[in-house]
Amino acid sequence: QVQVVESGGGLVQAGGSLRLSCAASGDTFSTYGMSWFRQAPGKEREFVVAINWSGATAYADSVKGRFTISRDNAKKTVSLQMNSLKPEDTAVYYCAANRRGRGSVYYSDYDYWGPGTQVTVSS
Repeated sequence: QVQVVESGGGLVQAGGSLRLSCAASGDTFSTYGMSWFRQAPGKEREFVVAINWSGATAYADSVKGRFTISRDNAKKTVSLQMNSLKPEDTAVYYCAANRRGRGSVYYSDYDYWGPGTQVTVSS
C-alpha cells in the first residue's frame, strides 16, 4: 500500500507564496503520475496540477503562471510552489498518485490520496 502525505499548508496574505510538499512511499515512485487537487468549502474537489512519470505537466487555467509543480524521484517527493496567491485559492489541497504514470486531470484516475493540507489566503 502506498502512503501519501502532504505538508506545508498554512495561512498567507493575498499576493504571498506557499510551498506544499508531498511524500509518497513505495519503491516505484518514479513511475507514478502525481497531482494536486483542492477542495474549497461547499465545492467539489477540483484539479490543480499534475506531473507524469516523465515530468510532463498539466495545469488548471486558474493557476497557470502562478503555480509550479516539480518532482524529486530520489526523495520520492512532489512539490507545489504557489505564488501570487488569491483568496479563491483557499482550500484543502490533496496530493494524489496513480500507478499508471499518467498526469491525469481526472479524480478517478488516482489510486492513492493524502489526507490533505489546509491553505488559507486572506484578503
